[in-house]
Amino acid sequence: MVDNFNVNSSRVVQTVLGPVSGKELGLILTHEALLSVVPGAEIAPEIDFDESKQFDVLRRALTEFRRFGGGTIVDRGGMFQGRNVLMYRTLSKETGVHIVASTGLGPATRVGSYFTTQQTEPPGPMPLDRLAEMYAKEITEGTVVPRRERTGPAGLICTEANKEGITEFEEHLYRGAAQAALQTGAAVSIQVGKDPAYELGILEKEGLAPSRVIVGGLDRLDTDERGDAFTMARRGTMVAIDHAGWTPHEGYVSDDRRVQLVLELFAEGLGDRVLVSSNAVGHAVGHEASQIGFDHLLSSFVPMLRRAGATDEQLRQLLEENPARILTLEGDIEVFKPEIEGVDITWVK
Repeated sequence: MVDNFNVNSSRVVQTVLGPVSGKELGLILTHEALLSVVPGAEIAPEIDFDESKQFDVLRRALTEFRRFGGGTIVDRGGMFQGRNVLMYRTLSKETGVHIVASTGLGPATRVGSYFTTQQTEPPGPMPLDRLAEMYAKEITEGTVVPRRERTGPAGLICTEANKEGITEFEEHLYRGAAQAALQTGAAVSIQVGKDPAYELGILEKEGLAPSRVIVGGLDRLDTDERGDAFTMARRGTMVAIDHAGWTPHEGYVSDDRRVQLVLELFAEGLGDRVLVSSNAVGHAVGHEASQIGFDHLLSSFVPMLRRAGATDEQLRQLLEENPARILTLEGDIEVFKPEIEGVDITWVK
């Protein structure tokens, strides 16, 4: 079990149950998926879409994560990859694990035509101001429950580029994410395509500081994982080594290489720019998912780091201080409080 550390922070992180001080988050995983649902699976007759079963699976997974010392999980899927914030609120209350939901869209292959081709003349993507406003409201007014109401807020804006290279529409999504971040004080988390430096530049041109950006996907085999990680960290972003447990057979570097990359970044004085996570899926519907659990990082990867020489102070920075800092909302903004605003809808099991 990993010891819980404390983070000194007077600002707040927006969880599905409302604002929480960064010092209360405990050990944090910044890139996970509680639910991962193929669009349409909820109406496919051959697919079991029993939400009570989903809840039970997730409750067991979160309880195990908590048993290993975990405190907070970021559900990084964005708006339309199976997110169920009503369920997440109940799960958080029952397990004691803080959950940070996310808003955002991407990559383009997983975005519906409503967003890619608006009924305008000529037809085009959702206008940038509407896109940014849509993301921002999920943070300031609560996430959308389709055709019903809003519930607990998102705390992070996520987007993703095609691995073969960012598309024109994905650049549009990046720009909308950056503008929403400036409006709300939330950070932006990207999964890179082929050129992390170019993609970061898209966000910077909108006025977003690199210190408010998480650059993930840098442990893929088709990236220059060391060069890209060092370049992005030196430009001031958070570098996410976020597929712990994934293997070269799945297109990612080994955990041994991840351990070395993390320690190399610390050795170069860049330890305050590093995040680790595992991209685990709590419950997949309509597709096969990795069998890595939310506990893998704490039960397997962290012990590997310790054996390789990581200190308690480095682990504290890696697992608590760095993620709490990037998840903390910045600026003079009105924090959405679901309990106070009367939006406290409990998912019924």
